Amino acid sequence: MNVITSFKEKKQEKQMLYERKMLRELSFEKLKTKAIKHFSPFYPMYRAFPSVIEEGCIDIAIEAYLLGANYSRFGYYGEPAESVRRRCAQEEKYFIDTLFDFLCFWGNIDDGLANESLYYACEHYVVYWWTEGFERGKKRRHLKLH
Repeated sequence: MNVITSFKEKKQEKQMLYERKMLRELSFEKLKTKAIKHFSPFYPMYRAFPSVIEEGCIDIAIEAYLLGANYSRFGYYGEPAESVRRRCAQEEKYFIDTLFDFLCFWGNIDDGLANESLYYACEHYVVYWWTEGFERGKKRRHLKLH
């Protein structure tokens, strides 16, 4: 008797395989240093950057990286990166808001000016990792490694 699989399962398998391949190119050290570089100015009271905050930043960076990598197929076919970013604006905004809420909760940041600058830092961080994933994914497609 044959095993019946659905297209949804096959698509999910293929997506997981692609994400694993993309994550092999990502360095944990780079994730860690970028998180510290972007957000350590907002936490001057700590001598070392708190590991909870670091892990949350790394999680969002990985998600943004994979989002950019998934949308890189449009860039491969000639669409500019800004145009492609508009396609996934809703997901990108969700990542920015999630990271901002997370950092406000763990950092006890209530100041209006600090909130605004923290939001812009979150936005820059997510856009950086989205662009990194987009460029790496586009490069993999050019090399036929997808």
